[in-house]
Amino acid sequence: MVALVNMPVLSGGISKISISQKELAQRVAVIKRFKELLKAQRDRFQAYLDTLDRQKDVIEKGTADDLMQHVELEEKIVADIFSIQKVIDPLEEMYQAAKQNTSWESGKNYDGDEVIGLKEALEGLKAEAAVRSEQNRELLAARMAELRSEIKSMRSNAYGRRPNVNTVVSGRIDIRG
Repeated sequence: MVALVNMPVLSGGISKISISQKELAQRVAVIKRFKELLKAQRDRFQAYLDTLDRQKDVIEKGTADDLMQHVELEEKIVADIFSIQKVIDPLEEMYQAAKQNTSWESGKNYDGDEVIGLKEALEGLKAEAAVRSEQNRELLAARMAELRSEIKSMRSNAYGRRPNVNTVVSGRIDIRG
């Protein structure tokens, strides 16, 4: 079976071309998979933002172990984001090629508006994640500076010093009795 697809022509009109049902199904599958991956990436970025929010609280009030757990979780989420992005990039190229070669009637097989909305939301989440990550980095640097000054003041505290027990007192002892 052959499907008729609208194609823009240079003169501004629309020309009908035919593509096979198989090719049409492949293009639809590419777009559906691309949408799924964009949604998954959006969810990963939302999880990353939530982790950054919790990490801010841990930096301010938590322990070093809590902070290590959050850093490890953050690294896993970032790794997931990069692995999904490796799949999204080639699919996006396929999507762009299919979009340029074919102009489907809206609502039937082409979800271009939804894909554009997902990409915009994803870009917004990326920007927000970068801002929050930078804020946490600055907060952590400030907290580390506070801890360094506390340690320095503890070292210079005269009352906190221990007496030197390695001092040797020399003298004579009468052992004759």
